[in-house]
Amino acid sequence: MTIATGRAGGFDRLRSKTVVRLKSSKKSLDEIGHQADFYRKSILEIPIAVKNYRRETVRLVAEVALGNGALALIGGTVVICGFLTLSAGTVVALQGYVSLGNIGVEALTGFFAAYVNVRIAAPVIAGVGLAATIGAGATAQLGAMRISEEIDALEVMGVRSVPYLASTRIVAGMIAIIPIYSVAVIASFIASRTITVVVWGQSGGVYDHYFASFLNPTDLLWSFLQAILMGLVVMLIHTYFGYNASGGPAGVGEAVGRAVRASLAAVVFVTLAVSLAVYGVSGNFNFAG
Repeated sequence: MTIATGRAGGFDRLRSKTVVRLKSSKKSLDEIGHQADFYRKSILEIPIAVKNYRRETVRLVAEVALGNGALALIGGTVVICGFLTLSAGTVVALQGYVSLGNIGVEALTGFFAAYVNVRIAAPVIAGVGLAATIGAGATAQLGAMRISEEIDALEVMGVRSVPYLASTRIVAGMIAIIPIYSVAVIASFIASRTITVVVWGQSGGVYDHYFASFLNPTDLLWSFLQAILMGLVVMLIHTYFGYNASGGPAGVGEAVGRAVRASLAAVVFVTLAVSLAVYGVSGNFNFAG
């Protein structure tokens, strides 16, 4: 009798664990479907946002690119990403010169800078900067509006909340990523050349020769399109978590944290996917010059 009871209890525990796992899986699938539906609506209603809420879109572009309040004093996200890529370009030059010098080909530091800065450093830093500043701010703004019932008030007044709040911010993020990426590329180029020529003492002509020989203008175009795609993905993620925030101020903070984690992972995934799609296994090196 005791053995039978123990077996029955073990079966009940196993069944309860299975039910919990099934409910958790169903909840995860429901959330994925909810996200996909929100992304579809946000993208399809971008023309409505541009047409009907043009002034709001322009205001958001100025806000996310140049910042407001204390952030505007230092130039906003554009300047922040510029400083980030200055550091990244410096690390590329330092590590590239030392590593290539170990095998006696430190003259190829220009090639290393042209390859890493364009394909990896500049777009990734631009995406991370967008997620950490503009994206997090958008999540916090929308989350505060959700818990204070401002979004519900917009719906009551007949304003379509998704294009007015989400689609406009997505457009603003995709536009703001253009100057952010441009500053990121220029800053990384300047930092790499300055460290290699001024600090390490390599001839400027040698650096410029290998840099120009291996810098493919097509790579710059693909890198630019990659940055725009990052802007779209990052803003979709942040607007979703902010629009659907719940649980009061603590819930807004949790939404911001979840959105930042998801967008940082998405930035890396977009970089990997674009690199595999564009360059494949060949590397697409340019030996002209």
